[in-house]
Amino acid sequence: MTLPTAKPLIDPHRDPAEADPHLWLEDVSGDRALDWVRQRNARAEERIQDAEFAPLRTQLRDILDASDRIPGVTKRGDHLYNFWTDAEHPQGLWRRTTEDSYRSETPEWEILLDLDALSAEEGITWVWHGAEVLRPHSDDGTPDDGTPDDDAPWRHTLISLSPGGSDADVTREFDLVTKSFVAESDGGFHLPQGKGGLSWIDRDTVYMTHDAGPDAVTSSGYPRVARRWHRGTPLTEAQAVLSVEPDEMTAVVGYDSTPGFGRHFGLRLLGFYDRETYLLDPAAEDALTRIEVPTDVSVGFHRDLIVLRPRTDFTHHGVDYRGGSLIVGDADAFIAGEPELTVLFEPTESAALLNVAVTREMFVLTLLEDVIHRVQAHWREDGQWQETAVFAELGGSLSVGAVDAEDTDEVWVTSNDWVTPTSLYRGDLAALRAGEQPSLELMKQAPERFEADGLASVQAFATSADGTRVPYFLIGRADAVQAAETPAPDQVPGATQIAGPEPHPTILYGYGGFQISQTPSYLGLAGKAWLEAGGVFAVANIRGGGEYGPGWHQAALKENRNRANEDFAAVARDLVATGVTTVEKLACRGGSNGGLLTGNMLTQYPELFGAVVIQVPLLDMRRFAQLLAGASWRAEYGDPETDDWEYMADFSPYHLLAEGVEYPPVLLTTSTRDDRVHPGHARKMTAALETLGADVTYWENTEGGHGGAANPEQQATMNALIYRWLWQQLG
Repeated sequence: MTLPTAKPLIDPHRDPAEADPHLWLEDVSGDRALDWVRQRNARAEERIQDAEFAPLRTQLRDILDASDRIPGVTKRGDHLYNFWTDAEHPQGLWRRTTEDSYRSETPEWEILLDLDALSAEEGITWVWHGAEVLRPHSDDGTPDDGTPDDDAPWRHTLISLSPGGSDADVTREFDLVTKSFVAESDGGFHLPQGKGGLSWIDRDTVYMTHDAGPDAVTSSGYPRVARRWHRGTPLTEAQAVLSVEPDEMTAVVGYDSTPGFGRHFGLRLLGFYDRETYLLDPAAEDALTRIEVPTDVSVGFHRDLIVLRPRTDFTHHGVDYRGGSLIVGDADAFIAGEPELTVLFEPTESAALLNVAVTREMFVLTLLEDVIHRVQAHWREDGQWQETAVFAELGGSLSVGAVDAEDTDEVWVTSNDWVTPTSLYRGDLAALRAGEQPSLELMKQAPERFEADGLASVQAFATSADGTRVPYFLIGRADAVQAAETPAPDQVPGATQIAGPEPHPTILYGYGGFQISQTPSYLGLAGKAWLEAGGVFAVANIRGGGEYGPGWHQAALKENRNRANEDFAAVARDLVATGVTTVEKLACRGGSNGGLLTGNMLTQYPELFGAVVIQVPLLDMRRFAQLLAGASWRAEYGDPETDDWEYMADFSPYHLLAEGVEYPPVLLTTSTRDDRVHPGHARKMTAALETLGADVTYWENTEGGHGGAANPEQQATMNALIYRWLWQQLG
């Protein structure tokens, strides 16, 4: 860590109201702040939009709008549903088709909702946030007592739409038969804009959370109270069923409608990683039964089973269980205090559980072994759990999801890697119960979006400051990346450069937080904008992520946050030491928590990079918990209103800026409509860098939310700006 010894620009020990001259930029939509934004946007566009900008933007837009993309689908009844954007429909179409039609090269799609037409009609740029379709039942509509009615139409739908891409959205009821919204005057459910949502109980009842009203939200800005809302009654009369305290995170309730196993459940989210899980009994005045496990154990249910995923080691009824495990048992017996649990997966030093997909009878586990994917299936046979590896014939990153978890053991499987486009398969695991291999049908295959001949991807390892072995992936021309895979014997961490190939312009990407793993996925945009032109792309699997399970994440929490920064710096040094690149040709890029990471690269390790990209970032860690959803991340970073600030000041980029330090060129981007990470972070950092005379470029999209873009056109523009700026700095 290279903390500056010069005088900090913003005194970390004084009240921000006195020490921070840029607080006014936190006024998101204030005239003065927006004038400041417009001026810097104009400067950025004038600087970056060279002769190659428009052609690159067009190429990226063509990729995003390509008609031969794989339409991701969700099965509901006899139809497969898809949300689709293209050049003619940038806000998108919600549509459906039959399974037979989907298998064809040119499926016939039935349009259900045109968001571009709706946006034009209502004068709002609507961004799709998803739909929940109620499974029809054969009784009076209450699934608690009924069974599915396969002959009834799938009709009742809740659609969530965001104005401009913000997290806060509206939810409206939609009729799949009439293909229209159900008017409030006709009894349709309509939840006004806010952070919250609706979920079905039955056709006349929903669970609801909303952030309107006095004392309605927690310090994180999320709803405090979860309610049950009956059709035809005012929103204000919805019945409260679960709540949290003002300084906790939020309350969530839902209904599992699996026939024969219907359960009402609730979560009191105490913080980002702690929760209390309850079963609700509406027939007994919403009596609550708490599931007695530690608060860092995630609890779920599937049919007759309870499913536990602990973050840390714990002991239950005298038996020890490891954090990062997957544990199952009979739900009724567990609640009655007579648990007989089975561990389906336990982590090792090199293997971690990435994802669990549940079908009717199967648990399908996606594992990471040194960040390489493999898949296991687990099922019960004569009361005993069986397991086997599946889909080993598929390479690269694998993603598995149930086709219909209530009815079948079929799964969707996608496969890709950094330079191999996505393939979509449909598999059926039912054959495993007969001792046979599962079927696997290739459904769709995406074409290449960039020229990949001569490209290679390798995995290498760097050594962090405390001796930890940190993996990273390297993608680029074979002669450029293979040096890192087999470093020279005399390589010394932190060395300048050893003999090797000609150094290449290189982007090092990272995230390092919230147990989010960085695994191989097809680099469509980066491939066209960077790899195809001779650049190298690197992805660091630093601590704070989930590549080696919860322990890898917890190693960089709170007072240990700088371990993530040390890991990333170690990878940067390794890229130079192995001759892949030079400091002058090396850039780093990250967004959100990754923006905090690259902000710390700028301020703590300015000597390691020739350019830095910081997107939708956290940067002012003194104020983050008071801005938008920031309070919900105190479990990750600490609470700056307590003694935690003593260590947090050491990874707060805004407070690490110092006079007399030579910073590399930096590009900051954010979104005015980002209501998760406040745009004030990026604005104030830019203003502070300008005060220091640094080479800083700033661009803020007026829509887009935390993703930075509200449609493919905006996404293409944002990425073209970033890649052209990077080529201008490194190329």
